[in-house]
Amino acid sequence: MIKSMTGFGRFEAVDEKHKIVTEIKSVNHRYLDLTIKMPRRFNRFEARIRTLMKEFAGRGKVDIFLSYEDYSDDNLVLHYNENLASEYLQYCRKMRDTFGVTDDVTASRLASFPDVLTMEQQEEDESTVWPALEAAIRGAGEAFASQRAEEGQRLAEDILGKLANMEEEVSFIEARSPQVVEEYRQRLSEKVRELLESATVDESRLMTEVAIFADKTCVDEETVRLRSHIHEMRKTLTDGNPEGIGRKLDFLAQEMNREANTTLSKCNDMDISGAAISLKTEIEKIREQVQNIE
Repeated sequence: MIKSMTGFGRFEAVDEKHKIVTEIKSVNHRYLDLTIKMPRRFNRFEARIRTLMKEFAGRGKVDIFLSYEDYSDDNLVLHYNENLASEYLQYCRKMRDTFGVTDDVTASRLASFPDVLTMEQQEEDESTVWPALEAAIRGAGEAFASQRAEEGQRLAEDILGKLANMEEEVSFIEARSPQVVEEYRQRLSEKVRELLESATVDESRLMTEVAIFADKTCVDEETVRLRSHIHEMRKTLTDGNPEGIGRKLDFLAQEMNREANTTLSKCNDMDISGAAISLKTEIEKIREQVQNIE
């Protein structure tokens, strides 16, 4: 299955205790580049998250966003700082003695002083948090992978259409090339007759010149290799083995571009030049599409 490197997935895992929202998005990249933005409480799971994400992406710049809402109150703990309360009381009594003011410090008043009583959230047990977090990431990852597969299928269909167009151009070049040589022979023969003002032409010398021209402008090797690369790219797109497919397609596109350039440099005919330029245009479009394939 062909996969695009562009995709998005979102999932909410909700129960009576918490809500975890996961969003995953990606764009093309040479390698797998994972960026995770999450609450500090999930930092201990970063290695697990990275390992899990490799199930859904092999290449691409992937951004993962995790948010968390806690609905429970049984993990809140009240802490009493006795040492700090003792210091507050000591200084209050010192101010009473120094300034002769009324000592109105009560337990409830003392408890209201900063940091004497604090509410802290207990860290949840790993065995409780990870299953919920994994479910949220898997849900988003499956939606993300599904969208990448759909986009990949569209890319494959588009490339296959462009390959068919390229085959038509290659067929035209193969059919036109012998005609170009024959037209050159006729023009050369007519030119020689004009120059010599005679109907007699040295056919052996003429054929030698034509053979030299045919050799210089021959693109048989290029068209054979182009057909081979087109066949290989089509086979790669339809084989169903996605392993390293993006890099392979990129290499094939580079090779096709090389053959199209050579064809364009050799040709001495406007029609073949036009076909070679059309080939290069299609190849460039394919290369742009290939950059998005995993």
